[in-house]
Amino acid sequence: MKVRHAAISLLLVTGLYLLALVWLDSKRNVFALLPLLADSLPVLFASSAACCLIRFVRWHWLLRRVGHKVPLGRGLLAYVAGFAFTATPGKVGELVRIRYLQPMGVPPQRVIAAFVYERALDVLVVLALASLAATPLGLLPFAAAFVTLVVLAVVLLARNPHWATRVAAIPRRWGWHGLARLMETLGEGFAGVRVWANPPALTVSLLLGGVAWSVQSLAFVWFLGQLGALVPWTTAMAVFPLAQLVGAASMLPGGIGSTEAAVVSLLVASGVLANTAALAAVGMRIATLWGAIAWGWAGLLWLENTENRLEPRG
Repeated sequence: MKVRHAAISLLLVTGLYLLALVWLDSKRNVFALLPLLADSLPVLFASSAACCLIRFVRWHWLLRRVGHKVPLGRGLLAYVAGFAFTATPGKVGELVRIRYLQPMGVPPQRVIAAFVYERALDVLVVLALASLAATPLGLLPFAAAFVTLVVLAVVLLARNPHWATRVAAIPRRWGWHGLARLMETLGEGFAGVRVWANPPALTVSLLLGGVAWSVQSLAFVWFLGQLGALVPWTTAMAVFPLAQLVGAASMLPGGIGSTEAAVVSLLVASGVLANTAALAAVGMRIATLWGAIAWGWAGLLWLENTENRLEPRG
């Protein structure tokens, strides 16, 4: 994905989010409450950054475990650059990391495999956090069904790499060789997940993922306290992870609208005032979604403008 395309994507997503805020303001008068975020945002941004940093440690460890000794600093920039595309369905835009990791000796298939492995384990961890409390609205069974489908799809594709080869044969017959190669690369990426399908890798990855997403959930609990929302601790821990799964299942870019709606619905059902619930949703999304996008762009532009950046192969 080219930087120009990233800029266009970011502008579209920003426009959608502003429209969503305007609509929310018309319903809940959120704009008048935004100044209340000033004291809380630094803590929320810090928690979001900590979550991303812990996930990078996991990513870096996974690559080193299979023999890719990526320089720590440049590897961090490449990983963070993916967040510039986090507002894409399923976050697949994060695969822009291929552009920067390939010159460091990491093949596209390995980047895809690490991305798929990360996403599969993350939805499991987030579901575990979402299960801390019995939540209303029937969202937890919906989220559990979504996670089951995601993990099942990853397992099946990892165990049956020949499926991608068969599917790729269709566009190849029509002369679409580029699309066929892309499908084969994706298939190899899914098959590559198996290299980490062992107890040590799974244990370390799940533990780091658990710590990362718990930091973010604890920040949400703290934020609710700052807003004066009286919610049981376990319920507060579960709300944002559950809302993230709803947003992911919606397949909307960045879960825009669906994640916020889930946060508001869950908090209101737990007795929180609608205005406070809306502010909680907006504050967390500013820190997690827009904070990640900002760091992603910083990393991406740094890499793009580094004089000694190697051109990607192929």
